Amino acid sequence: MDIHRCRFVHYPPSTINALAFSHSHIPDDRQTTPPRLAVGRANGDIEIWNPLNGSWLQEMVIRGGKDRSIDGLVWIQDPDEEVHGTTIIGKSRLFSIGYTTTVTEWDLEKGRPLRQASGTHGDIWCLAAQPPLAPVKDKKNAATTGQWQGQHLIAGCTDGALVLYSTKDEDLQLQRVLIRPSSKKAKVISVTFQDRNIVVAGCSDSTIRIYDIRNGTAIRSMSLGQGPVGGPKEIIVWSVKTLKDGTIVSGDSTGELRIWDGKTYTLKQRMKSHRQDILSLAINSDGSSIISGGMDRRTVVYKQAGKAKRWAEVSHRRYHNHDVKAMASFEGRGMSVVVSGGPDASPTVLPLNQFGFENQRALPFLPQESIIQSAPRKRLMMSWWEREVYIWRLGKLGKPHAHSEDADEEFASRNRKLVAKILIKGEANITSASLSTDGDLLAVATALDVKVFQLRARRPDDGDGLKISKVTVPATLSSGARLVQFSPDGKWLSIVRPDSQIAVGRIISSGSSSASSITILPRLLKLGRIDRHIEKSILLGGLGSYDRTVTQAAFSWDSKILAVSDLAGYIDTFVLSGHEDLKGTDAIEDEDAASSSESSDSDSDSDSESEEESKPKTACGQHWARNPSATLIPRLPSAPVVLSFRPTRKPSQRKLTNGATPHDPSSAGEDGLLVVTATAEIFEFEVLKGGLSAWSRRNPTAVFPEEFRKNRDQAKGCLWHITESEQRVWLYGVGWLWMFDISVDFPSPTTTSTSTDESGVVAATPSKKRKRQQGKEPSTGAGSAIPDHELGTGISRKTQRFVHDELLVNHDINNTSSSDAMDVDGEDEHSTALEQLRREKQDQHQQQEGADKAGHWHTYKYRPILGMVVIGGDDEDAGEADGKTGLLEVAVVERPIWEVDLPPRWDGDQEWEKSGLDSL
Repeated sequence: MDIHRCRFVHYPPSTINALAFSHSHIPDDRQTTPPRLAVGRANGDIEIWNPLNGSWLQEMVIRGGKDRSIDGLVWIQDPDEEVHGTTIIGKSRLFSIGYTTTVTEWDLEKGRPLRQASGTHGDIWCLAAQPPLAPVKDKKNAATTGQWQGQHLIAGCTDGALVLYSTKDEDLQLQRVLIRPSSKKAKVISVTFQDRNIVVAGCSDSTIRIYDIRNGTAIRSMSLGQGPVGGPKEIIVWSVKTLKDGTIVSGDSTGELRIWDGKTYTLKQRMKSHRQDILSLAINSDGSSIISGGMDRRTVVYKQAGKAKRWAEVSHRRYHNHDVKAMASFEGRGMSVVVSGGPDASPTVLPLNQFGFENQRALPFLPQESIIQSAPRKRLMMSWWEREVYIWRLGKLGKPHAHSEDADEEFASRNRKLVAKILIKGEANITSASLSTDGDLLAVATALDVKVFQLRARRPDDGDGLKISKVTVPATLSSGARLVQFSPDGKWLSIVRPDSQIAVGRIISSGSSSASSITILPRLLKLGRIDRHIEKSILLGGLGSYDRTVTQAAFSWDSKILAVSDLAGYIDTFVLSGHEDLKGTDAIEDEDAASSSESSDSDSDSDSESEEESKPKTACGQHWARNPSATLIPRLPSAPVVLSFRPTRKPSQRKLTNGATPHDPSSAGEDGLLVVTATAEIFEFEVLKGGLSAWSRRNPTAVFPEEFRKNRDQAKGCLWHITESEQRVWLYGVGWLWMFDISVDFPSPTTTSTSTDESGVVAATPSKKRKRQQGKEPSTGAGSAIPDHELGTGISRKTQRFVHDELLVNHDINNTSSSDAMDVDGEDEHSTALEQLRREKQDQHQQQEGADKAGHWHTYKYRPILGMVVIGGDDEDAGEADGKTGLLEVAVVERPIWEVDLPPRWDGDQEWEKSGLDSL
């Protein structure tokens, strides 16, 4: 396989400004929706992560827009309800602020703002949720008290005001301004609740103020004194938290952690643990641990010690290479973690109760959805971010004449050329983009609109750039989308609406080079998913129908099958039937005339399934129908992260005579659907039969290599290399690349036995003898457990000294682990370039031999991977290897964090990289 290693694609990661868990603590006996983590970024994006017991899946990204920012996030949960003896879990609701006077509630099912509220007060700087009412055993007496059991929101403003927002009756309204601005107008920088009625506000004038929200009176004011000599006189209280017993904890701009008595409101203890400002705090549910993050990049853990129960620093470490700006903690269901983030853009998961016994884990700052696509026939590669689309043309691989880094860089720059750049008008950021296989069409979707462009080659004297023309899009199409995808033959455009409704549009091309030659029929074919009969108690409470959000869509290589999947693990498939009949322009006019009365029906939910099946809507004589065997495909154990159909061996098998599509859906050729889930299970379904393929029955996930099953990073996509002798699939994640030859079977492990079904297929079944579970090592949600032989080293224990560039540096070996740390090529610095080249060729030869024997191969050389696409190929089949060489030519797009322009740091102490040393 020939690889273009691309690092020229510009993808700016955005600063993490806010982190919030939907629950901070879930008792074992409490029935509630699974937790979610919301990550707010400076570009206005909100990411929703599912911990999945340590697998950490980025389920959704709610895209921001121009000049938008998420600077605070808060979850609340409405009270549970009893309906006919059934308990309906309270709905989980997400709110955000962005340094404006507005509080926004988000609709997670559609990925859009649900409602907003504002008032006549200053810009909101901080936001906190009222604690829920403690459960009462006697529900009759609880009902007579008349107390509302929900959660209000308290907002601190830049003019010193405290504002109460009501969330009653599934609404959001400004209830009242509790505290009016004082004459000094000290900003309210941080806010939290001591109990359901007492608010603790950290201000910018060296003061922590206590208020009662029932009457808006001030209870107490605690002063932090003056700032250090030579610095600002006023101390800023960046963060405040309260422990279970009411104790108040504050972190301020002097780098001090202060402990305040929650009854007398007096200072109990102060600790100077940071060299710069403390920006964030986190606590555990029982109040036995405090974690602070600061501007000096340190994360510090405190615990109580001795009979006096005084707090002491037990550990500190630099998990980030920039400010630790936000923190959030979660405990429950076997997990106990703290997530932190800042300008370095990577959420870092730290163990909470098992701190010191488990490794940390850095989540990817790159999106789960690949933003890289290609048009192999024209060697084009497209990437998008925010409101920009870039298209490059890559040349064929070659070797520079000179052997130097400058020559390599010069050759690489000549081997690529930026041929198009598109800036999407409007304020909404791009949610999805798709490039057709032949490179002639580009579809770009936002939450509000869908645009289609035609890409044409310019004249030779105009250079290698592409001429971009806007294609007229019918009104039925331009209403926003979550996902857009062209079919491989370029005749269909699938659209997944923000509410996960699925539609397909027909594209007609007359073959001319003008934009008017491209027509998109206004009649969209709506595809109805199977009603899964989910209980109303689940749909009405918790996250509602959020789990039914469609996140993946894939066409078969012959463009006759469409598969979609949702977060709940369900897969729906649709089959194209009928003969293509264009009938010239008359057919298009007939479609336009009919669309005036039927387009509204195509976008509404009022059509019954029986009417859709009895009177299927057609486009050019063809229609999409639900796969009759779709109900036979079972629900997967977790959400799919990769959907891809297996190509046929010969390109000729992908074409039918005179462009006809069979009336019988079972005659479609390519129905092998490869599915990779968020928990690293791999299945292949024969979708037209509704069951696992013979290869998948013989090769369950348990027989895959153990190193693959232990991998904690999610798969992002896959590529196929199908020849007469090989059927290889290349799976890639952020930090890994695996190849599996699905024409051969894996050897059965010793913990499995084989059985033969009625069709003669040998299936691996688990052994009845209980053995230690294989796969991912158990953890509390962060990294893997630290080996026992390494627990004797680390901070406050022992250190090892390494010589580097004639300098002695104390290096904490607990900073890395075999399964969670970044792998580094182990090249000796003193080796010559020739020796390194020989070693690399030898390793590649050994790895290739091992792949041929074992049927799989992997590498961690490329990281972090933003995307991986096929470049080149013959005219008949752009997705396969070059017919002349038999080699697959791909582009691996990397985006290392050290090449990202991060904001300057306020604290530059111990900058090892300045003297040529790696940062610890």
